[in-house]
Amino acid sequence: MKYRRLGKTNLKVSVVGIGTWQYGGEWGKNFDEGEVKKILDRGFDLGFNFIDTAECYGDHLSERLIGKAVKEKRKEWIIATKFGHKFISHLNRETVWDVAGVKKQLEDSLRALQTDYIDLYQFHSGNDEVFNNEELWLMLQNEVKAGKIRHLGISISNKDGINSLEQTKSASKVGAEVIEAVYNRLEKYPEEEIFPACIEQDLGVLARVPLASGLLSGKYKKGTVFSDNDVRASKDHKQIDLQLEEIEEIMKNEVPAGVNMAEWAIAWSLKHDAVSTCIPGFKNIEQLESGAKAADLEMVSAEHPQAWK
Repeated sequence: MKYRRLGKTNLKVSVVGIGTWQYGGEWGKNFDEGEVKKILDRGFDLGFNFIDTAECYGDHLSERLIGKAVKEKRKEWIIATKFGHKFISHLNRETVWDVAGVKKQLEDSLRALQTDYIDLYQFHSGNDEVFNNEELWLMLQNEVKAGKIRHLGISISNKDGINSLEQTKSASKVGAEVIEAVYNRLEKYPEEEIFPACIEQDLGVLARVPLASGLLSGKYKKGTVFSDNDVRASKDHKQIDLQLEEIEEIMKNEVPAGVNMAEWAIAWSLKHDAVSTCIPGFKNIEQLESGAKAADLEMVSAEHPQAWK
């Protein structure tokens, strides 16, 4: 495993982290405590030290599973979670942005994770109106001073009402030190303006969805149908088929012979100078071990600007 500096947080993070939306039960599979512990224990042995989760991945369910699994090694793991959305039911959320509501979310996350501090607490894809709430950021900065939060971050989105560039440019002003953004071989928009703004402020960058929701794993073909309890079933099937056509061309023209497609895609997401770590969602130990191998590919340069020295 290779490691990088997470921007001005100066945290040492594994270049491949562990995304955990799947533990909330919305990716076609339910997880139990034993499964999650085995995955995270193996991850620890392989050098992973970064976990990304959220309050709404099953009503704090992902957080609870993680909390139980890493309790004995809490100080060895860097844990990021998020706020702003309350789980109601499968793919159904209620937004919570008022100061009291977010403070309650923080306490609930601390309890679920069985910890007295969160390494990285992230504003989770909120619109500009709720982002520009000085009272909210002041409360969060006070929780940093109190030690319940180590660092603040912003998980940006391209949904309506969200100006991801302006939120990124405002990061330092609100006390955020990390940006989380969708970034993979199919979705490269952050390269244009988001990443330059991150480099300018020395922000850490988490590349989420590095496998394009699994499509860049190379195992799916046109016409694939996902189960009803899988978030991908709600996506436009025609758009998925177009992406799969593009992926076939990428496999032919860009992926070196003998290199696993998923490992190549993970390594690709780590090439840009702005990216600190990526956070694929591993469903099993086999996928986790493949993710660890990605860190060893030459594409993941030891000379990266954020490489841990």
